[in-house]
Amino acid sequence: MKKAKSDYLIQSVSRALDILETFSPKEGTLGVTELARKLRLHKNNVFRLLATLETRGYVEQEGDSGAYRLGPKIYEVALVFLRHLEIRRQARPVLESTAAQLHESLYLAQRDRASVIYVDGVETDQPIRVAPRLGARLPAHAAAAGKAITAFLSRELFEELFMAQPLAALTAKTLTDPEALFSHLGQVVDVGYALSDEEETPGVRSVAAPIWDSNKQVVGAIECVAPAFRMERDRIQALVPQVKAAAQEISVRMGGLSSAT
Repeated sequence: MKKAKSDYLIQSVSRALDILETFSPKEGTLGVTELARKLRLHKNNVFRLLATLETRGYVEQEGDSGAYRLGPKIYEVALVFLRHLEIRRQARPVLESTAAQLHESLYLAQRDRASVIYVDGVETDQPIRVAPRLGARLPAHAAAAGKAITAFLSRELFEELFMAQPLAALTAKTLTDPEALFSHLGQVVDVGYALSDEEETPGVRSVAAPIWDSNKQVVGAIECVAPAFRMERDRIQALVPQVKAAAQEISVRMGGLSSAT
């Protein structure tokens, strides 16, 4: 019987990656003691792992506090990934042109298990805007882009991703019941777009539409996000056709739809 890839894991490599993944937009710097507590590892082990990562440029130490932050090598690796991400290359001109038309922030997102990651975007020129999402990870059940993608998953995969554990309530409006979410996603399929009405961040609304590839699979979503006061019902209805048209244009570029669709 063929072994599972998990049988080949190297513990030290896995722990080094755990350290890198502990850093977040909210926790940009972490000390040895804090990392040891979060990862439940001995401080000596964490220090040795950090020393290895530091020599390779993946983390760097602050002189004053002694805490660590991600190093420039992370950025270099991320650029290689983004440069070879076909959907990003095809979506970029559409993001730029559509954001200029809408005067709102526009993002390209992809699903990672039960989350969405924002892999590219163009910020609005408006003075009041939502915090930048590029590189952010959000629960797919709360974000418009996440719902636009997960609406097209099979029932089996949906159950695996969203019924194995309780859904997090990010705001009072977040859908946390899996069956209610599944029903809601059926409506997303019918209308061809998804809306997040302050479900992942209070005071923020977003509209998203799915992107299809040449295998007729949904591989991402384009999302327009703005402060709720600027995205009221009438504005949403005006934005929906433009967001859907942008998603369709990217899908055509990806070979997923014909230009006549």
